Amino acid sequence: MDRLRTAARRAARMMRDDGGQATVEAAFALPVVMLLVLLLVQPGIILYDRIVMEGAAAEGCRLLATSTGENAQANEDYIRRRLGAIPQQDLFHVHGSSCSWVIDLQGGEASGRVSVSISTEVKPLPLIGAGASALGMTNANGNLVVSVSASQATQPTWAASGGLNPSSWIGAWL
Repeated sequence: MDRLRTAARRAARMMRDDGGQATVEAAFALPVVMLLVLLLVQPGIILYDRIVMEGAAAEGCRLLATSTGENAQANEDYIRRRLGAIPQQDLFHVHGSSCSWVIDLQGGEASGRVSVSISTEVKPLPLIGAGASALGMTNANGNLVVSVSASQATQPTWAASGGLNPSSWIGAWL
């Protein structure tokens, strides 16, 4: 009889034990957490791309403002080297059979303003790609297009007002 009571108590304790509850909760929570992480990864990738592209465009403007325009290919190659910081993975930059960088350089040392425009394609993650396609945010290839542009004057306003003669600038400083 004593054994029966002990077994009954042990069975009652096991029925009250909630050790498996955490496993069931994790089974429901883990997919939601993973989905949230995936939804945060794509905007982070696009933000990284934009930051690198904006830096390359700004440096390209500084380079164009001091170049004569004879080395257009060298200027574009410099910008492409700066864009090399973006991995050649489809989630960062679609490279495929040909590079998808589109670089447009306008102006030079003799012009009043210079501008650089850069665009590329980024392959979206599956869930985000479906949403972006439904909203019409993708191109014909199903990729997102990321574009930046930078523009600046070739001469600062104080230099432009004094002319391009350095001896006239010295008078302004004294």
